[in-house]
Amino acid sequence: MVRVALVGCGRISKNHVEALSGLTDVELVACCDVVPARAEAIASKTGCAAYTDYEKMLREAQCDVVSLCTPSGLHPSQVALAAGYGRHVLSEKPLGIRLGDVDEAIRACDAAGVHLFVVKQNRFNRTVRLARQALEMGRFGRIYMVLSSVLWARPQEYYDAARWRGTWEYDGGCLCNQAAHYVDLVQWMGGAVESVQAYSATQGRRIEAEDSIVVNLRFRSGALGSINVTTLAYPKNLEGSLTILGEKGTVKIGGFALNHFERWEFDAGHPMDEEIQSAATNPPNVYGFGHLDYYRHVLEVLNGQVEAEVDGRDGRKTVELICAAYASARKGGTPCPLPLVAVSSF
Repeated sequence: MVRVALVGCGRISKNHVEALSGLTDVELVACCDVVPARAEAIASKTGCAAYTDYEKMLREAQCDVVSLCTPSGLHPSQVALAAGYGRHVLSEKPLGIRLGDVDEAIRACDAAGVHLFVVKQNRFNRTVRLARQALEMGRFGRIYMVLSSVLWARPQEYYDAARWRGTWEYDGGCLCNQAAHYVDLVQWMGGAVESVQAYSATQGRRIEAEDSIVVNLRFRSGALGSINVTTLAYPKNLEGSLTILGEKGTVKIGGFALNHFERWEFDAGHPMDEEIQSAATNPPNVYGFGHLDYYRHVLEVLNGQVEAEVDGRDGRKTVELICAAYASARKGGTPCPLPLVAVSSF
């Protein structure tokens, strides 16, 4: 039985609680939030112990894994603290918003000999898995472009509901928050990135960071990429898509949560083509159904059955691309080469 403690009982915590309840070999033993009512609500529902002090929970709760569902800017320090208590850590996306902080968190887990997992549940969507399988089989041939659009709606009330949202210290803008999973998928499909160029704007929301951004990528392979993100879609979420264009194939995964194929065409057929219809899902929200499969993967790693697919170093790649995009946008679209040296702030 793997014992889990959940930290942060806000918006995304529901997906974690539901995923954990779907597993027989996992027990939620504790939850923690600075707002007592939030922690108590989860505790009353699940029977776990409720805390408002994170370090007290680490001292008292007998847990194997700490799952962080807190604001992104807090992740690195909370990862390091959990590692110091010998706990494996699972962090929601992104792993942090400053590359130097992320590097410190990774070093802390290395020094403690614990696993650092970063939640990338969209990698476990059946649609995404099939596209990745086709890529690894070479069905696309040479990759020309990898594109993503995240066109979502977040009204001002969303940002006003929590003071940390849209701030540079704790959240970043739409690229760092809403599109972090898509940044991950673009680099996962496209490979190592050579340079990043971006323009950003805060057009319709009263926040510090951007509510809209366009990002261009040049991959080391010679392929090109783009990521277009906004929280200003009217009147509701419009699209969360990933497109791969190759010399022998084209795939577009669409919907608002990468939940169905809009295009699946290759120069030659394969038995996997029969799976594309059954891969479609109808999730109730943009988070999809991937948290359950991600937790299953974590259990397999802890049991020594597989290697971690998305560890701290993989999570770092997303933060590096986000930081590079912000660096370029600050300089009026001047391309930012990769790799980046550790940066302490945007």
